[in-house]
Amino acid sequence: MKNTQTKQLNAAVHVIDDDDAVLDSIGLLLTTIGINNHSYNNVQSFLDTYCHPDFDKYSGCILMDIRMPVMSGIECQYRLKELGCNLPLIFITGHGDVTTAVETMKNGAFDFIQKPYREQLLIDAIQKALSKNLSEQSRIRQTNQTKARLATLTSREIQILKAIVDGKANKVIAIELSLSQRTVEIHRAHVMEKMAVKSLPELVRIVLDTL
Repeated sequence: MKNTQTKQLNAAVHVIDDDDAVLDSIGLLLTTIGINNHSYNNVQSFLDTYCHPDFDKYSGCILMDIRMPVMSGIECQYRLKELGCNLPLIFITGHGDVTTAVETMKNGAFDFIQKPYREQLLIDAIQKALSKNLSEQSRIRQTNQTKARLATLTSREIQILKAIVDGKANKVIAIELSLSQRTVEIHRAHVMEKMAVKSLPELVRIVLDTL
């Protein structure tokens, strides 16, 4: 738990609002409870920062007003989807924008908070978003790790792995590939060693999770 809390505190909350008073208030609140945060007074400023090579596109979340001049929060949401952004997105909305806010959640937003909001409600939503982000990071790391291990397999090992995932027995695989059953067993052992798994169900699970 302590390690998870530390990772949450190290993650960045990106706050986007055209009202400087709101930015100052939220920034002070997050800083007071030890959460790293960055403020942007317009959408384009954030998008420019997001597209910079040094921007951490995997860790943190976004807190954004719906109604802003030039480019709205909703337009930003669509733009971020085009850019492949996976950071949880929380919208801040006025009473008249609730229907719109619900629509943003259908489009993938994590949550929305109505104005005026209680500080604790805001903190709770942000912490939940950061927790979701941590889980997503873990999934991405696992997927990348599996892909890297798959890349080490020979063409024959990949054939046998596909057959295993299809649920075929060694005897069937041997017949289909014109190999001895013993050869299939040896290849399967090599596959499991390279994929760093200890059981057949584990092998099948991590491969299916990567597809």
